[in-house]
Amino acid sequence: MVDRTSFLADLEEAVSKGTAESCLQALWHATDVLIAGSYSEEHIWTFGEIIGRLAREIELGARVRLASKLARSNNAPFDVVRKLASDDSIDVAKPVLQHSKRLDTKTLVACARTKSQQHLLAISQRESVPEAVTDILVVRGSKEVVTSIAENSGAHFSTSGFLHLVRRSDGDSILAESVGFRTDIPRHIFHQLISKASDEVRQKLARERPDMESRIQSVVTDVAGTFHARFGPASKDYFIARRTVAKLHQLGELTQEKVFELAHALKFNETVVALSLLCFVPIDIVERALVDRNREPVLILAKALGFSWTTAMSLLFLGAPDYRITAGDLDQLKIDFFKLNVDTCLRVLAIYRSRREAAAHDSLPRRYPN
Repeated sequence: MVDRTSFLADLEEAVSKGTAESCLQALWHATDVLIAGSYSEEHIWTFGEIIGRLAREIELGARVRLASKLARSNNAPFDVVRKLASDDSIDVAKPVLQHSKRLDTKTLVACARTKSQQHLLAISQRESVPEAVTDILVVRGSKEVVTSIAENSGAHFSTSGFLHLVRRSDGDSILAESVGFRTDIPRHIFHQLISKASDEVRQKLARERPDMESRIQSVVTDVAGTFHARFGPASKDYFIARRTVAKLHQLGELTQEKVFELAHALKFNETVVALSLLCFVPIDIVERALVDRNREPVLILAKALGFSWTTAMSLLFLGAPDYRITAGDLDQLKIDFFKLNVDTCLRVLAIYRSRREAAAHDSLPRRYPN
């Protein structure tokens, strides 16, 4: 067993008395021994302390060489690869960002937020890229970075990440194709992509992805109609709101955050239209749900959409008389909201969609199924 304490003490003495050249030679020796051997994490940590101290003052060329040696090694010390990955020089950081499996998500996120587009491109080419990182790349990355991450089958995307990809693919046929070819793209987001894509992109996706052909044709048949068909009878007051919010939905920007923003700004018509689109129920039913003295329908809508309590609360205040709710009532509504079951609320909406023609005059149910 290696006596880590005495080993590091001997190292301190050797470094303090050695020349720059002898320290560099010791660095390469320690690195080669580490890469070639089989060690426990404790021993790898010890090597990391040695290599870290020896590499503290090395020049760019040596840092590039060190990064190249450690990038693909499963013995690479965590602290050393973090420092190399965060190096401002892309020549140093690139091999580590691209290949090192010893990099943690926190370091990748930090690099994605602060480093150059070349650093982001290197990250996009990793064998596996977690959602927390792709969420940043699709927003901050250049066209090259976004296309690269979209083409990476090992990249994982959140719903928000996919929506950003769809938004950025507007007018970019190469990116649109890359996003459309992903087998993990959710159905509803794929529909949004197709609704914006050029005829050329649609035809290519239909040709090369026959499993998607029926989806593509159903969207192409009448893109605009798919939005208007979701609305039941509504007053003319909703015309402008419907046009504006439907556009947001088509662009993939009608998120929970947007609904909260609309409700918080007391934009009643726009909020009603947004909920109607997201829930696939007529406008008049949503309108009545918001203003009904029985607040349960609003809670059902919010829970079915997976909204947070904060967003649900903004909807409750929007429909309340004079935008006021007593503290006691609000506390009880919060309890009721967290008691609701998502699957039950989804079934409630499914029932209303199936009965929309026969029961368009009704509001949401007063009681949800057991």
